[in-house]
Amino acid sequence: MISTPLRIILVEDEETDAVLIERQITKIVETVEIKVVQDLPGFKNIFTNFLPDLVISDYNLPSGTGLEIMELVKSIDENTPFIFVTGALDDDELAANTILSGASGFILKKHMDNLSEKLEPLLKQVVYNMVQHDKLREQIRKNKIAVHQIYSYLDNMKADDLEQRENIEKIRNNLDKFNIEDAE
Repeated sequence: MISTPLRIILVEDEETDAVLIERQITKIVETVEIKVVQDLPGFKNIFTNFLPDLVISDYNLPSGTGLEIMELVKSIDENTPFIFVTGALDDDELAANTILSGASGFILKKHMDNLSEKLEPLLKQVVYNMVQHDKLREQIRKNKIAVHQIYSYLDNMKADDLEQRENIEKIRNNLDKFNIEDAE
């Protein structure tokens, strides 16, 4: 069972499928918050306020397709994982295109009875990526603190001669380059 809390938006227009998918997710994840929406307009309203860790979507929706949902997600945050759980992807070429378009995976609804088995490895990958991202963010934070400490040290340093002042200025310029690259 996954112990990392997850926030998921489920885009599903069939209420019974939404209930089944939610039930299967709760078998895999200890703490999960799931928001269910039925269409693209509903999704637009909730996505920016809820900020999910993952989006799961049907392919065929009343007001568009899951690809349109995925394009919207990727335009706002390209790192948000996206999984299709659908009955519409029986076509191998269409399934391949969803992956090539940026989906993290897809599962056919005909596997709904063992959805948790098919969904678990995908959710574990989502959690693994979240943890790795958090580690990277923490390392960047520590690096910024170190750079700030170096700046403070340079500010407090007494330069007695011209050569020392020039060397301090060179160090500052190099640190400024590091900060610019870090921001990108």
